[in-house]
Amino acid sequence: MGKISRKVKAKVAKIRHETSKATATSPPERRMSWWKQARAKWLSFLRRLVDLLSGILFRATYAIKGRTAMPPIKNLLLLEPATSIAAKIRSRKLTSEEVVKAFINRIEEINPVLNCVVDHRFEEALEEARAVDRMLATTKKTPEEILKETPFLGVPFSTKDAIMVEGMSFTAGLHCRKHIRGSEDAETVARLRKAGAIPLAITNTSEVCMWWESHNRVHGRTNNPYDTSRIVGGSSGGEACIQAAAGTPMGLGSDIGGSIRMPCFFNGIFGHKPTRGTISNHGEWPVASETHETYLGTGPMCKFATDLLPMVKVLAHRDLQLDRKVELRRLRIYYMEDDGGNPHVSPVDAEIKQSMRKVLDYLAQAHGLKPTKIDLPRLRRAVSIWLAKMNIVGTPDFCQQLANCEGSINLGWELMKWTVGQSNHTFIALMTALTEKMGVQPGTPGYDRLFSMCQELHDEMQALLGEEGVFFYPTHPTPAPYHNEPVLRPFNFSYTAIINVLGFPATAIPLGLSSNGLPIGLQVVGGLHQDRLTLAMAVELEKAFGGWVPPKIEV
Repeated sequence: MGKISRKVKAKVAKIRHETSKATATSPPERRMSWWKQARAKWLSFLRRLVDLLSGILFRATYAIKGRTAMPPIKNLLLLEPATSIAAKIRSRKLTSEEVVKAFINRIEEINPVLNCVVDHRFEEALEEARAVDRMLATTKKTPEEILKETPFLGVPFSTKDAIMVEGMSFTAGLHCRKHIRGSEDAETVARLRKAGAIPLAITNTSEVCMWWESHNRVHGRTNNPYDTSRIVGGSSGGEACIQAAAGTPMGLGSDIGGSIRMPCFFNGIFGHKPTRGTISNHGEWPVASETHETYLGTGPMCKFATDLLPMVKVLAHRDLQLDRKVELRRLRIYYMEDDGGNPHVSPVDAEIKQSMRKVLDYLAQAHGLKPTKIDLPRLRRAVSIWLAKMNIVGTPDFCQQLANCEGSINLGWELMKWTVGQSNHTFIALMTALTEKMGVQPGTPGYDRLFSMCQELHDEMQALLGEEGVFFYPTHPTPAPYHNEPVLRPFNFSYTAIINVLGFPATAIPLGLSSNGLPIGLQVVGGLHQDRLTLAMAVELEKAFGGWVPPKIEV
């Protein structure tokens, strides 16, 4: 990476010193006394035992049920990046109509198996594609001029069922919203349209977009294209699924606790959660409060890293200096292989750790970089910090959100109805509402302490990363679990969630398949407004490790 400046070395040394000092001199509530250490070890043992037993149970269950074969990809057009397709359309090597038809055919092949698409506008999209072709047949503009004005002219895209597209499903997986249609385009959708792209399909989410498996009482459950007995993640799970299965060339997701990055990880594609406040969240549901707006990030999801930066250019309303060249050899690389040992979170899978080491070795050999392993103890409190930061006075609680913010559900009654199969809500949604009431509450010393801890962690990481640092961190501790298994691993989303409340940009990068044929990868985090660094790293690692691997399930 070149020589590290004395200033940066001093920052790293200071962080290490403060970590050591905090461990030795912190007050009793922050110091790990012997009994707290014993309790943590016992909880960690229980966590591992539950993971082991649940893995055996679910594996046996789905061995009996079996998997469904995936239709193979026959049309090579489906294997091209969105930017490549756009270039061929504007140079008239392809028509937009044949592109849209190819992806419609693919959706019709995969959706009976995967259930990723919940609504579509095939006829409207075809008519818009024909209009693009008629314009190109008569225009006097050069391909270069078209690229500058409409970089995605004629290219279809999809978006999750929580980002509004005029006239299309807009339920966010909530039963009482099943008849609601979009009244207008969300700002991100409008920006893609202005760039020439064509909305094609709406994809499945978790209920109210607040769980990491895409399953709800409106549209059902979405299956992983690499193993249909596994989850796709959430809440942008349907979107990651359609991308991985080559159903559309690019799409939109939103992320308040990992809802872009976890699905991308489980489905082996690329995704980007931008720096807070750089891409609009207008036109989405649930509607984020002013505070939650700083945690929520809407961003691109796609099979190819080369499509990320052009999409962010279109979507961002703030100048992120994305055209500024990134010199990889000048970057400072920091990493952690796990969160330091939260006993409520599953241990990081050995193959995920191994893939990170391969990346670090590659960067050292190919670019002369010297990755630095760091320890950020506050990351162990990621779940508690995120839950506290989400619990804001004056915002609708989860019971109100389950009623579409038109009153509130009767939680006890809904739980009783669920036991006899009569509730319109999923079990995990009801459990989320129940545990919300049990968590740390605003105005208490513990709540204030968690807020302070979050700010301290933010300041620590921002000082470390600056304008030339990136942080490699697991996206999730395990490859895609079986359907329903997340109920027994509820806090495993912590690796992504903490980055939301810190506001940093983060890019999910696939690194091939595990020994079980499931996608694995990592996330790269940058300092505020340094999205270009994490996007550049995605392109580099795609070249080195191959990126997206087309799914192939044989039964």
